Amino acid sequence: MLLSDFDYELPEDLIAQTPIEPRDASRLMVLDPVEKTIEHRRFFELGNYLAPGDTLIFNDTRVIPARLIGRKEPTGARVEVLLLRRVEGDTWETLVKPGKKALRGTTISFGDELSCEVTGHTDFGGRLVMFRYQGIFEEILDRLGETPLPPYIHEKLENRERYQTVYSRESGSAAAPTAGLHFTPEQMEKLKEAGVNLGFLTLHVGLGTFRPVKAERIEEHVMHSEYYSISEETAKLIRDTKAAGKRVVAVGTTSIRTLESAAAGKNMIYGKSGETSIFIYPGYDFKIVDAVVTNFHLPKSTLIMLISAFAGREFTLEAYREAVKEKYRFFSFGDAMFISRPGGKETK
Repeated sequence: MLLSDFDYELPEDLIAQTPIEPRDASRLMVLDPVEKTIEHRRFFELGNYLAPGDTLIFNDTRVIPARLIGRKEPTGARVEVLLLRRVEGDTWETLVKPGKKALRGTTISFGDELSCEVTGHTDFGGRLVMFRYQGIFEEILDRLGETPLPPYIHEKLENRERYQTVYSRESGSAAAPTAGLHFTPEQMEKLKEAGVNLGFLTLHVGLGTFRPVKAERIEEHVMHSEYYSISEETAKLIRDTKAAGKRVVAVGTTSIRTLESAAAGKNMIYGKSGETSIFIYPGYDFKIVDAVVTNFHLPKSTLIMLISAFAGREFTLEAYREAVKEKYRFFSFGDAMFISRPGGKETK
């Protein structure tokens, strides 16, 4: 398939710059890719599309203040370092801007209490750096680091917590699992009271979120690996849901990728952790996921390819055109979709 097969026209003024209040007041486009129907709702109505015994699966990763602004020694040139993931100890995989002069042995200072040395290059154009500091690294990072908002967001975020889900708890992501930003504690409690199960897993979002697809034939694209973990408790909840004939509803593409990475076969999953570089595009046979809550994604991105695999490419693009026409808000702080395939039917 060609990269151009996943393109669409998006007016820039539809890219959401600030989060909506309250969280669940965002719009919700409801898709049935089998019947090819589109409904326009609000996110607080999500429960109307869930049944007792269905299971929502959330990614409980937490965004770290991963963006550091420092100075290259001894020139004093400004350098931005984006932390992607901890490799081991105080060595991190990062993106450095400007990167061309960040050679092995380069020292970058972030003030008196923190500095790092470039120790190597990665296969994806990043840098390995080793941090030096006195004290507790996480506390220093919390003081000096900034929330790494996507480049298409130009407004300043007044409250850091608005780029965190209300259920975030496992620190380690360079970006938020944004489909989860719509949920409120009150809505989650109401869903539980209505008999909907809530399960949690972890995928720490890394370079894959920031790296565009450059291969014209998408099959040639290589995903960057990310750490994930799913407990046996959550895996059993999923197995029980499947056995009861109910749906597993993945909240966000990160939950989809984790569930499909951990799948041991059709409708079968066990507790597991490790690295995943799974790349899901049309033609993929889903093993666990029956329905999806997701945001609207960038043109030509791996995320729109994933949703196209679930809902069908032509219908996905039709829904995106409808969203543009109806002036939905797009991307991280934008509106949401709910997509369900009745009876697990495949889409074309």
